[in-house]
Amino acid sequence: MQRRPRRDFIHGGGKGRNKQQESLGGGVAWRRLGLGYTMAAIFVEGMMARKDRLTRVAVGIGTAMGKADRKAHQVAAAGLVAKQELEEIAKQVEALKRQLQKTTKRLKAALR
Repeated sequence: MQRRPRRDFIHGGGKGRNKQQESLGGGVAWRRLGLGYTMAAIFVEGMMARKDRLTRVAVGIGTAMGKADRKAHQVAAAGLVAKQELEEIAKQVEALKRQLQKTTKRLKAALR
């Protein structure tokens, strides 16, 4: 398991600052106040909510399930359309069969 390096309040800014640090004037304020590394600094640092690995995995699983569900609905809808088209084609084939039978009957009568 890899660990992330902890960001100290001494740095006072940069890309790693969170909203609590910005509202308190950055990390340099802790040194100016003479607090150093006290429980207060650790408490403020811990207030920033962090997404743990389980949350990120759960989001990924939910996203994949949503995509699969959407694709399943699309496939079901396409299947329904294909079924209707197949029924229409079957009706047309039956009509052509009847027409062919009538034409054959007339042709036989004409050849007699």
